Amino acid sequence: MKSIRKYGSKPYRIALLHGGPGAAGELKPVAENLAHEFGVLELLQSERSVSTQLLELHKQLSRQADLPVSLIGHSWGAWLAFLFAANYPDLVRQLILIGSGAFDEKYNKNLIDIRLSRLSQANREEAEYLLCKIHSGNTDNQTLRDFGRLMNLADSFDYEGNSQEQIELDMEIYQSVWPEASKLRATKKLLHRAANISCPVVAIHGSYDPHPIDGVEQPLAALLPDFKMIRLNKCGHTPWFEKQASVQFFEILREELRKIDYL
Repeated sequence: MKSIRKYGSKPYRIALLHGGPGAAGELKPVAENLAHEFGVLELLQSERSVSTQLLELHKQLSRQADLPVSLIGHSWGAWLAFLFAANYPDLVRQLILIGSGAFDEKYNKNLIDIRLSRLSQANREEAEYLLCKIHSGNTDNQTLRDFGRLMNLADSFDYEGNSQEQIELDMEIYQSVWPEASKLRATKKLLHRAANISCPVVAIHGSYDPHPIDGVEQPLAALLPDFKMIRLNKCGHTPWFEKQASVQFFEILREELRKIDYL
C-alpha cells in the first residue's frame, strides 16, 4: 500500500490523518474536495503502535510536505495529530480535529450503548456478535469491515454514500494500536500533551456524533491557548458523508484552512 497520496499541486501544506486505527483511505473524499484549492497529502499509517505511527508520520511529512503543515485528523487520526503536534510543534502550524474521541475517559462511559441503541434489533444483535469477536482478538479484516458498516449507520444523522469503498481496513493495526491509545486517555497522558501544543486548534464535531462533544471541548478549551469548537447540526461522526451537513462542513474546513494558508 502506497503510504502517501498526493492531491492538487505544490505546496503541500495540508496533511490528512485517517481514523480506525487501521482505516486507511477513509479521507480520500476530503482530500479530493480540498485539492481544488490546496495541495493535500493523504497519509496512510501502517505501523502497529502509537509511537511507531508517530515516527512514520514524521518521516512522511519530512519527505513530502512543505512544512509546517495544517494537520487534519479524523476520529483516531485526531488523537494522532494531537500527539504529533505535541511532539513536533515546529512542524505543525494548525490542528483541525474532526469527530475526535473524548480526551477524558469520564465523558466516554456510554459510547457503545448509544451506538447500539440507534440500530435496529437485527443490526444490534449483529454488532454485539462482531464486537465480541473483536474483543476476543479476532484479526479478520472482514469482521472489522462489517462492524464499521454498522457503526456508520449508528454514527450518522442522514448517511449518504458508501464510506468503506475506498478504505483498506487492517484489523491487526486496530488490535495493536487501539488498546495503547485507550490507555493513554485513561492515564491522562493524552490530555497532558496539550501543554506542548501552541498552534491554533479547531475541532469540528457533529451534533449527532455519539462521541461526546463535551469530552473534546471542555478539556481542550481549558488547556489550549488557541482553541475553537465548531458544532455541525444534523451531522454525525463523518461529516463528508452527511446529506444535510457535508456542504457546510467543506465550507467551514476551507475557511479555517484559508485563515492559516494566506497569512
